[in-house]
Amino acid sequence: MAAYPGELTAAPAVRIERLTRGYGDRKVLDELDLEIPAGEFVALLGQSGSGKSTLLRALAGLDHDVAGSGLAEVPDQVSVVFQDARLLPWQRVLDNVVLGLDGAEGKGRDSLAEVGLGGRERAWPYQLSGGEQQRVALARSLVREPQLLLADEPFGALDALTRIRMHALLRRLHQQHRPAVLLVTHDVDEAIALADRVLVLRDGRIAAEQRLGPGRSSTETRAELLRALGVTGGAL
Repeated sequence: MAAYPGELTAAPAVRIERLTRGYGDRKVLDELDLEIPAGEFVALLGQSGSGKSTLLRALAGLDHDVAGSGLAEVPDQVSVVFQDARLLPWQRVLDNVVLGLDGAEGKGRDSLAEVGLGGRERAWPYQLSGGEQQRVALARSLVREPQLLLADEPFGALDALTRIRMHALLRRLHQQHRPAVLLVTHDVDEAIALADRVLVLRDGRIAAEQRLGPGRSSTETRAELLRALGVTGGAL
């Protein structure tokens, strides 16, 4: 896991200033401000439709209507992992990992070994389980040596045990590669388990922030995040 927030002194990998994105008369992002230091792991929570995926699309350069209007600083090397692994079924595993990269087969093999799929380079995507396909998606993202890794609910479709294994894998990969990470999730416990800092997006802005580290009770943090999400008397 990344260093605790008090130890993060690196320059920001991401700096957003007054980022606004609307659809018709509705503002999804409303003059949003955010900084993510290099190497920090940030989780983003919010109710459905709160703008979490809209923010990721803006940072990934997939939303041209916000480009240059609030994205003060975004790294050149950005990778995205989606809930769906989005592997090309007509390409073998290694070819999916190094898609678009010339002469990167060696790095692709190393990346697959890092995610526990050494020896599966010639497999077809249909021969892999859902968890294994997400491991390939992680390998594909990390082989590009991103400064910023964007993850849009990458474990949402997996069963509980596979999710736990993928959490451990993502923590280890983050320690090894040290990109800044912005993880979108609906799972409060997942956010607490993985992140250095958890944010709640509401009404187009960051409405709450919890830093994780020594002296912070996960039970207390969970309760505060649930309150920020408008959840009382139950679990999320």
